[in-house]
Amino acid sequence: MTVYLDHAATTPMTPAARAAYLEALDTVGNPSSIHGPGQAARELLEQGRDRVAAAAGADPVEVVLTGGGTEAVNLAIKGLFWARKAASGGAAVRILATRAEHHATLDAIEWLAAQQRAQPEWIPVDELGRIRLDALEFALSTDPGSVALVTTLWANNEVGTIQPVRDVVGLAHAFGVPVHVDAIAALGQLPIDTAALGAEAVSLSAHKIGGPVGVGALVLARSATVEPLLHGGAQQRGRSGTMDVAGAHAFGVAAENAARDLAAHAAHLASLRDRLIAGLRRIPAASLRGDPDPAGRLPGNVHATFHGCEGDSLLYLLDAAGFAVSTGSACQAGIPEPSHVLLAMGLSEAGARGALRFTLGAATTEDEIDALLAALPAAVEQARAAGLSAGR
Repeated sequence: MTVYLDHAATTPMTPAARAAYLEALDTVGNPSSIHGPGQAARELLEQGRDRVAAAAGADPVEVVLTGGGTEAVNLAIKGLFWARKAASGGAAVRILATRAEHHATLDAIEWLAAQQRAQPEWIPVDELGRIRLDALEFALSTDPGSVALVTTLWANNEVGTIQPVRDVVGLAHAFGVPVHVDAIAALGQLPIDTAALGAEAVSLSAHKIGGPVGVGALVLARSATVEPLLHGGAQQRGRSGTMDVAGAHAFGVAAENAARDLAAHAAHLASLRDRLIAGLRRIPAASLRGDPDPAGRLPGNVHATFHGCEGDSLLYLLDAAGFAVSTGSACQAGIPEPSHVLLAMGLSEAGARGALRFTLGAATTEDEIDALLAALPAAVEQARAAGLSAGR
């Protein structure tokens, strides 16, 4: 039986969310219809929206339900950019972000640069993967009227480093610039209070917290304006399209339970994380990446590089041994590529290629961590013998 340690990619649906999903699938009716079945569907959908809002510290009217986290990120970045550019008479074209963002952010920005004449400005991160606030402040202070938005992760999805999001929002707002925060990796592991944060947009996803795949949300502040990605009905503020009743209902249940159980869940994950990190420190080839301070990283994230190893080789060897993990890097056309996050943190291409990300979930046990640590030395030895693909 496989030991699943890739919960940051997706985690199993919780029994409660699955039951809610199946229940809602039996509800026939378009939630925008005014007849009885439509209103019954609307009630389920709004219950889901209310629960997501409560879990995120938001007003339900601020929750725009989407077809996943990627759509939420794209709506935030493109929508804020278009709205801000139009309101400024075309002057606001700069987008401030780091190169350590998720590809949903990076690819959206690069598309805007190629197609909409956006001007990305890449803010450096430190060796732990944390945004450099001094560099951000300098970029903001240089003609702030030309900045369309700042976008940042709440916590890095690869190396787990928690970002100083309140400081980012405070700096941007001091210069009158809106902020998008990608909280997809943080939801369910860290307290999320969007009202206290004050960002214009915060993106969320259901399947990272035990909800269904293909459901997400953008918490869009009442004061914020976005140009929609989708047109054709205006069913929600900033988004057209028939809303997913079953997905929203299940997302709401998963979010409510995640918020209720947050302290216990985070403590469980942190204990296992620290056990795994302690074991990795006994492997000479392993180097922990991200913040070594437990308070500065996600409780369910352990990221390490293994000197002289190809990350994909380690992944395949561990998969064959019954462990599902991630490299945390892109692989296109069968050609391993170094993690863009690690490169942004200053690692060499060779050093960045030997990366593995272990992400833990509610069902992860101490025995599974110990079994992984027992299997790792042999896998590392085999991977080191194979060498880096670039050197062959």
